[in-house]
Amino acid sequence: MSSNKTPHSLLKQVFGYSSFRGEQEAVIKNTLTGKDSLVIMPTGGGKSICYQIPALLMEGTCVVVSPLIALMEDQVASLLGNGVRAAFINSSLDIFEVKETEDALLSGNLDILYLSPERLMSVESTVRLLQRANISLFAVDEVHCVSQWGHDFRPEYQKLGELRDKFTDIPFMGLTATADEMTRKDILHSLHLEEGSTFIGGFDRPNIRYTIIPKEDEESQLVQWIRKEHAGESGIVYCLSRKKTEKISNTLIENGIRSSVYHAGLSSELRSKNQTMFLQEDNIVMVATIAFGMGIDKPDVRFVAHMDLPKSMESYYQETGRAGRDGLPAEAWMTYSISDAVQLRRFIEDSSASDMQKKLEHSKLNFLIGYSETIECRRKVLLSYFDESLEKPCGNCDTCLNPPERVDGTIDAQKALSNIYRTKQFYGAGHLADILMGSQSQKIKDQGHDSLSTYAIGKDRSKKYWLWLYRQLISLGHITVDSSYGSLQISKSGYEVCKSERTVELTVYKEKTGRAEKKKSVVSAYVMNEAGQELFEILRSKRQEIAKEQNIPAFTVFGDKTIYSLIDKKPKQHQDLSEIHGLGAAKIQKYGEVVLPLIAEFLETSEEVPELIAGDFNPKREPKNRIKKGMSSTVSESLSLFNDGLNAEEIAKRRKLVMTTVESHLAQAVEQGKLRLESVVQLPESELAAVRDLLKESEGLKPVFDHFQEKYSYGVLKCIQADMQR
Repeated sequence: MSSNKTPHSLLKQVFGYSSFRGEQEAVIKNTLTGKDSLVIMPTGGGKSICYQIPALLMEGTCVVVSPLIALMEDQVASLLGNGVRAAFINSSLDIFEVKETEDALLSGNLDILYLSPERLMSVESTVRLLQRANISLFAVDEVHCVSQWGHDFRPEYQKLGELRDKFTDIPFMGLTATADEMTRKDILHSLHLEEGSTFIGGFDRPNIRYTIIPKEDEESQLVQWIRKEHAGESGIVYCLSRKKTEKISNTLIENGIRSSVYHAGLSSELRSKNQTMFLQEDNIVMVATIAFGMGIDKPDVRFVAHMDLPKSMESYYQETGRAGRDGLPAEAWMTYSISDAVQLRRFIEDSSASDMQKKLEHSKLNFLIGYSETIECRRKVLLSYFDESLEKPCGNCDTCLNPPERVDGTIDAQKALSNIYRTKQFYGAGHLADILMGSQSQKIKDQGHDSLSTYAIGKDRSKKYWLWLYRQLISLGHITVDSSYGSLQISKSGYEVCKSERTVELTVYKEKTGRAEKKKSVVSAYVMNEAGQELFEILRSKRQEIAKEQNIPAFTVFGDKTIYSLIDKKPKQHQDLSEIHGLGAAKIQKYGEVVLPLIAEFLETSEEVPELIAGDFNPKREPKNRIKKGMSSTVSESLSLFNDGLNAEEIAKRRKLVMTTVESHLAQAVEQGKLRLESVVQLPESELAAVRDLLKESEGLKPVFDHFQEKYSYGVLKCIQADMQR
């Protein structure tokens, strides 16, 4: 172990973080004493720090077992950006690159080496290579894949127990975000970690808001929600089938939302291309099957949407956990119907799993259905699945933000149950609802169901209501669903309701067409004034430019939280960057000379000081305005070049500025009467009128920027606004 470095000093110097979170420090101390660890931390909770810090403190190389090539590449790119000696060996490398990495390992020039479980356990030469090297630690990421009871079981992972037997003197660490008690016991046994320590950092992700709505016109529901809540933001939309991912992605594109698709049916080249685009750019919505996502480290995914029920609470938790890894507000949104549950039950029954495994999967699905229909705090229900309690409602889920009223629903429940009984328990919810509504459909006439005593007894309600009621009764356990035909059947407790031996409490039904009105969240987003929003876009644009030049994900340059910190602290000199969240020594050296001039340029030319009005850095602070009189030399230089015939893009290239800065210069010239708007912004009068109308109604530029789906840059909007103000 290095004598002059400590976990805290490395955390700040290498990663740019001022303090450890949760159980990180305890895990690190346990590892540095040579002990094994099982680490359960929520997605975005900082699991990688648990092995990265020991890797930098212990003599030798830390070997990380990682499930996906893309994940290895992203993590190595991020570590290299922080000045850590990291590499991977996988099928994407040629024999010369593999040899170069092996030589670095054997010569002691690697801090961290990433390997897949397949290469590690199936290629004998890999184990022999590690036996010749100085290995300090084995870290198994996504370790729930070891367990047959886990939701992503992989046989190659289970073989890792053999590796444990060959390296008995080296500490092992297993890391995952999702493992219930049964899965944890299986992991400890399979990897022989019983003598080690288990660290559970909690499953709560308070920055994620959970919202679930009934499936109606699902494509329209999704489009409206993204436009209203997440315009111009990165997100993931999960679908059950490949065909549906293609359809949903096309719908988003047709509605002006940038989208790509990912599923196992695409060629490996196209999957790689689409994933790279999602990682490197800032406003892509990826529509995918569950083939996409494991190990995706993109921190600024602002939402995850499910168009169908996932197969279990573990899957739901892990998939929704890919939103908001940076700790900033994010949302998990889902729309579902009874047919989703029927289809999943059919998948379970048609699988080759054992009867015990099928019973377990049905049980997990039942809990998820109950979660979807709960009238309690969703976060409390979700955490209870992982044996974790929440003392009071979270205030950041749909049932907390819009608490449902409760009523005695026994009479309507009896009508719905009686309808099932009188149709011989052979029909699905749609047909049953039609009977209660008194439908004149040919199917009802052919079956003679228009003569039933339950026919039309519910016509005072809508069909949506009866479908909702059937879902409620399923979640309460009064109805079961036949997995083969999707027919509804009455359970023992359901018969008790029919006989008035049991009452049914329901929420007051309200027609839902989309997102309920928001109330204040328990998590405060970073709120900026207009200048802050503009500087944010400038820095984000530069980050993306750097990422494309280096062919790395944008977040490995620096994340959104780092940009917010830059806006808040407005560093002027190189030494000021050490106070910026997420900037370690290597990144300061690499990017300091890029961001400092951008910030200085903006501060010189902006009429308003960029401020964070609310957020973790400076909550509830009022913005300060600074009005500059006259025209600065840098604005005059841009204006002079514009008058010489250069456009904004050409000026930006010549002056080595970003486009938004040059457009801001031209906006100042427009406002001071030095330029005519039409010489800067060439738009049809109809578009100009639409922008002007919205600018009149909006407070700031961001609502307008989002409304037009980023069609017009902040600089263009500022030019139009400047002309209006003049």
